[in-house]
Amino acid sequence: MFGIESLLVVTVVMPLAAAVLTALFGPRLLRSQSHWPTIVALAISLAASLLLVWQVAQEAEATHTARQNEPVPSAQPTSHSLGYERTLTLWTWTGGGEVGQTALSVQPVQDPLGPPPRIEVTLRIDPLTAIMLATVLTISFLVAVYSVGYMHGDPGYWRFYSYIALFVFSMCMLVSVSNFLLLYVFWEAVGLCSYLLIGFWYQRPAAAAAGKKAFLVNRVGDFGFALGVFLLWLTYGTLNFHDVQTGGQTQPGILGQTFLQQPEQYVGGAVGTAIALLLMAGACGKSAQWPLHVWLPDAMEGPTPVSALIHAATMVTAGVYLTARCLPLFLAAPIGPLVVACIGGGTALLAALIALTQTDLKRILAYSTISQLGYMFLAVGTGTALGVTAGMFHLFTHAFFKALLFLAAGSVMHAMGGVIDIRQFGGLRRHLPWTHTTMLFGCLALAGVVPFAGFWSKDAILLAVGQQEGLVYQVLGWAATATAFLTAFYTFRAFFRTFYGPERIPEETGGHVHEGPPWMTAPLVVLAAASLVVGAYFEWTHGFAHFLAQTPSLCLAGLALEGPRAELVSHSQVALLSTLVVLAGIGLAALLYLGPRTVLEGLTRASAAVGLYGLSYGKFFFDELYQAVVVMPLTGLARLCGWLDNQAIDRAVDDVGVAPRALGALFRSLQVGLVPFYALAMILGVLVLLGALMTG
Repeated sequence: MFGIESLLVVTVVMPLAAAVLTALFGPRLLRSQSHWPTIVALAISLAASLLLVWQVAQEAEATHTARQNEPVPSAQPTSHSLGYERTLTLWTWTGGGEVGQTALSVQPVQDPLGPPPRIEVTLRIDPLTAIMLATVLTISFLVAVYSVGYMHGDPGYWRFYSYIALFVFSMCMLVSVSNFLLLYVFWEAVGLCSYLLIGFWYQRPAAAAAGKKAFLVNRVGDFGFALGVFLLWLTYGTLNFHDVQTGGQTQPGILGQTFLQQPEQYVGGAVGTAIALLLMAGACGKSAQWPLHVWLPDAMEGPTPVSALIHAATMVTAGVYLTARCLPLFLAAPIGPLVVACIGGGTALLAALIALTQTDLKRILAYSTISQLGYMFLAVGTGTALGVTAGMFHLFTHAFFKALLFLAAGSVMHAMGGVIDIRQFGGLRRHLPWTHTTMLFGCLALAGVVPFAGFWSKDAILLAVGQQEGLVYQVLGWAATATAFLTAFYTFRAFFRTFYGPERIPEETGGHVHEGPPWMTAPLVVLAAASLVVGAYFEWTHGFAHFLAQTPSLCLAGLALEGPRAELVSHSQVALLSTLVVLAGIGLAALLYLGPRTVLEGLTRASAAVGLYGLSYGKFFFDELYQAVVVMPLTGLARLCGWLDNQAIDRAVDDVGVAPRALGALFRSLQVGLVPFYALAMILGVLVLLGALMTG
């Protein structure tokens, strides 16, 4: 059997090999078969990641049992390692010694321009990494299979699969590296791949603009993330997650065992708060949280499989992963967890309100993703073991039902000839029975109906927030409950308008409406089954929580995440309340969109009269606000700089070049070619010289 290190290397390297092979041989040799390198590579990586999860679980359990059974002398404090982790160094990227302290006490680096740090390309495997790899590769493999039918005949077919493989490789490396610098490198690689895939159909102005918007908005968050990495280096003298043995001494890693066993040594105060906020800025950009959420809905201009990949498994989950991975740094900041919770809870409610009135099916799902990511940040922002577990559990379950919903929307779009506006079609359940049934499963999971996956993870989040004391968390808890109601309503609004009511078929279909090929249908069935069973299975077995708890930076013994907290609410109370709220949302959607039209029209007129409908339909005018506050002033500044460059700087430079020419033209007029003129000039010159001598 393969060892853990070998499985980890196979898992992350295979997508890179597929990207290179497809790029080299796709245009001329593979052509319409360009999907095979990516599908085969992702299948191998997926199998390796599942074996990796199994082996890590076995070793983590064995290690945990051994620690419990090992006697510890009463005169000595325990020094057991926390959780389970293994690292694998592939090569040294840059040499030099570690700058900073080799003891536990942390001081700022005295000479930041001194010897360069030793940066090694080191992969780490712990339960958090294993969960992320398995989730990313499961969804990526199914999306790659689905794309065979969806992208068939596209002139950029080979290019699409090359980008997909590179995207998956970048994401796998992002969650596997054990160094903040390498994390930032693959953070940017994921951003590059998203730019290439969102703007895949670059001939379309809207797609090209969406790609640029995603790239530029993410640069804002990534700039903050880069500053956070610099500040980590100046504060801790290293960028490694793990401890490093150098010269018989231990160089403490930022998330290594040395600090985790004494978390009070983490830097707090203004510096710790700055680190947490800068890291959160990067997370807000990647995971489309307020105020950097505006790029994700426009990303729907890319192919639908790209939307499923970005929303369910890759780019937008990176911010949640970063926050969970760096939880000790957030807990060290006085307001770190609270800021994360407030941004997450506020974004969840904001995005749900916007989704209520949107008419583009994919954009409705996009705002749903923003909202569900807000749930995850809200959970992690509680700073408790239950909250972190609930947030990561929701990331896991959300991957399945959100991929299902996007791929089902792609099936609808494929059947409708590219039309995705829910006002232009309806009553499709008889034409698209497989899509109808599987999308129903996805909608039930997203709404949080028992026993579907979303019910278990969403209720865990509500429970974690409800157990927090303080007015702010109480408000966030009610906001999360309201968001659950809105989620159920807008999800089934889109579902009912698509598959029920009078049959409406757009002209773009040419009268030929049918299900997609088996390449598209099979992934829908697999994801629908997963959306039904994965939440209940891991909830009943507690396997997910127990496995995740073995992650060193989330280990309860090291961080005391639980702490003394009042049991404000019980699980049964939360489950009952959320179920009633969800059923109310679905019932209201059924009343408005399956009942008499007069009810819907009356409610629409009433909301429009007070401006609520326009506010939601206009997406709270964030795009217009940024256009007025950011884009237009910068455009004006750029035009002013252009005018100064052309009219002042360029003209001054041109004048410098014109002056010698004018002076030369003046002297050139004296060269007339007449000898008498030259003689006269010489005589005049002599007379002037004599006059000067005589007067002097």
